[in-house]
Amino acid sequence: QVQIVESGGGLVQPGGSLRLSCAASGFTFSNYAMSWYRQAPGKERELVARIGSRGVTTNYADSVKGRFTIPRDNVKNTVYLQMNNLKPEDTAVYYCNAGRAWPRADFWGQGTQVTVSS
Repeated sequence: QVQIVESGGGLVQPGGSLRLSCAASGFTFSNYAMSWYRQAPGKERELVARIGSRGVTTNYADSVKGRFTIPRDNVKNTVYLQMNNLKPEDTAVYYCNAGRAWPRADFWGQGTQVTVSS
């Protein structure tokens, strides 16, 4: 059975850092692009960062570029979201996603809460 489990969320002060982890199992991790999405109260879910299956290509939302990075470890079947210089507007539930184009597949975790507040 496919499992995607996020962890590492919590309460952080503005300017602080946090690292989220996404542990995956039940599928061939190295064949999937991995992404982090977030959804803040009253807002639509948005793509935060994405890394290709081999870790060569990355993409970031303009709002987090230069502050967040999305490394992956294909041996540990884990993707991370390193968040630095956090801002109150980063407050959201963060979701991990695994996706591939062929054959088509799309898996989601349950999310982890990140709150940035002074």
